[in-house]
Amino acid sequence: MKYTKLNFMLSVLGIIIYITDLIVDIGVSVRFFCEGRNVFGILTVSFMLFGTLVVQCFSYSWFKADLKKAGQENQHCFLLLHCLQGGVFTRYWFALKKGYHVAFKNSSKTNNFMEEQIDPHKEVIDRMTDLSMLRLFETYLEGCPQLVLQLYTFLEHGQANFSQYAAITVSCCAISWSTVDYQVALRKSLPDKNLLNGFCPKFTYLFYKLFTLLSWMLSVVLLLFLNVKIALFLLLFLWFLGILWAFKKQTQFCASISMELLYRVVVGFILTFTFFNIKGQNTKCPMFCYYIVRVLATVGILVVFWISPVSIFNSDYFMSISIAVALTLVLGIIFLIVYYGTFHPDRNEETIPDEIDGKAVQRDCRMKYFLME
Repeated sequence: MKYTKLNFMLSVLGIIIYITDLIVDIGVSVRFFCEGRNVFGILTVSFMLFGTLVVQCFSYSWFKADLKKAGQENQHCFLLLHCLQGGVFTRYWFALKKGYHVAFKNSSKTNNFMEEQIDPHKEVIDRMTDLSMLRLFETYLEGCPQLVLQLYTFLEHGQANFSQYAAITVSCCAISWSTVDYQVALRKSLPDKNLLNGFCPKFTYLFYKLFTLLSWMLSVVLLLFLNVKIALFLLLFLWFLGILWAFKKQTQFCASISMELLYRVVVGFILTFTFFNIKGQNTKCPMFCYYIVRVLATVGILVVFWISPVSIFNSDYFMSISIAVALTLVLGIIFLIVYYGTFHPDRNEETIPDEIDGKAVQRDCRMKYFLME
């Protein structure tokens, strides 16, 4: 597997989107405080801190594991950088520096003495996969709550200024990019996984995730207008169920028990918004059940809102929102069916041998127990 010039350009685009999302989030929080809406400002800052703190914890633990694997001592400067919230930028610096050398200066050269031990292309791909997963974590831990908050403020006033439009647009782009980028990077880093090639599969996967997410977020926003306590209870209950599912599947993502517990908490949070395969196993039945519950919950929220005596929107305004919720959900399910029926990389595999009874597959990437679907 090669790390190409195009891969390098996409990696640069990834950090541009990451920085833009960070700047927009800071601008939105400042605007909330300036307008006197301190609760929204505090929520925005809290989402940012929650996401970045979790990401720094995972990033530092991976740095320690990599240094230990290489037989090097733990460097305290890495701990300081992560305490200063610079872990992701440090990773980008090392990954882009190595990636530029491999893609532009050493694309056709190999180290004969170490070629069986160290493949520079594989090394860069693994580093980019680490970054993709960290962005994925931060996107769902920070971006999804931020998007719900922005949609709430937008629907509350019926209009939005430029910063709100920018925040909603950037959040959608960040969620979409991180989701697709991670799926592509993960499959590229695992030798026993088929690649997600071509524009049609990637765009179909993107629209499947984006539409199902938008439908659910709009539904949550409507429930927030109806009753904040009920909406929070629903989200916390779904989060709890997601954590239970992670414990039931006995995930083995992290080396330490404490980081594994944190990982399962993060898994539960992400499952509140979208489905993914947390162990790389066949999940046709769990996915079917997940989206059946999602459809029933969405329909239930719309029905409750329609029969509720509370009149928050006029009928025409709410009709357009209801149509948007239903349409995005239907489109998301359609793209899901098309993706898994036509474009999924593993759709033509009849059987996958068990790794104990069958031929063992060498997997050195830390993402071997995590597969976004």
